Amino acid sequence: MPYANIALYMMKNMLVVFVAYLLGSINSAIIISKILYKEDIRTHGSGNAGLTNMLRTYGTKAAVLTLFGDMLKTALAIGMAFVIGGDSGYLGGVCINPLCYYAGMYAVLGHVFPVFYKFKGGKGVLVTATMALILCPKVFAALLIIFIIVVLISRYVSLGSIIVAILFPLAVYVDVVLVSPNSSLLILIPALFLGIFVVWCHRSNIKRLKEGNEKKISIGGKKKKE
Repeated sequence: MPYANIALYMMKNMLVVFVAYLLGSINSAIIISKILYKEDIRTHGSGNAGLTNMLRTYGTKAAVLTLFGDMLKTALAIGMAFVIGGDSGYLGGVCINPLCYYAGMYAVLGHVFPVFYKFKGGKGVLVTATMALILCPKVFAALLIIFIIVVLISRYVSLGSIIVAILFPLAVYVDVVLVSPNSSLLILIPALFLGIFVVWCHRSNIKRLKEGNEKKISIGGKKKKE
């Protein structure tokens, strides 16, 4: 029956976004800092529970573990959307299944506002980047190159993150519309939201950049003892 099909479809979508949010709320930086260093990363540096603050505070090992953990939870959230959606939805090397993009979006929301950690998490850059890597690899590759160039020139990770966040919805729209114009609008909504949301999460960085107080990245710097 049509109404039953609609109800089932809505239940599937609600399940995807709910579980994606819970997976996103599993914050790797907080878990790793507490297990390895008996501390909360949010009490150090920028106070952000994300990759850059982990690198600055604890060094490469902690950053790599954080990278792996945040990428894994994002992949699980999107993979669940693939399974529940019943269709991989790939065409021309890009995913055209909107449900997968919404799963990624809610994983980002969980990462930034984790229900398990009093709604204080990271800024969503790594989770968004992982989402792009899985769903639209060409967009990921192009934005990664831009990010690296900006960071190498400016030494500001935040500036690179802000610039690629601004470009993200446009890049996704162009990539998707080339292979599936009918899917582009539904996919543009989460992409546009994430672009704006990630920039909003960097509002304190934007203020420091304007004031000239933003910290520059230092590769291979000191780290806390293990």
